[in-house]
Amino acid sequence: MTREKLEELSSKELHDLAMESARRRLDLGFLWNLAKEIPVAEAASGHLAEAGNDVTRVSALLTDIVSSGKGDLADALRPFYIDYLEH
Repeated sequence: MTREKLEELSSKELHDLAMESARRRLDLGFLWNLAKEIPVAEAASGHLAEAGNDVTRVSALLTDIVSSGKGDLADALRPFYIDYLEH
């Protein structure tokens, strides 16, 4: 799929496509990279307390991975999902 087509998708659709692609490929590296991106994305979307929690608590980060396709967090992660899906 081209970058232009990916840009047209909603943040939720991008998340779902990236997660499905990672599942098919058994790409644990994607999940690890997503885990590293989440605190930055939370800070960028104005959720500073959550970003701090993720840095210090693995359980909070795992919860965020599960919900990374929703709301402001999904919007902040759009470039990450698009880059992953382009390759």
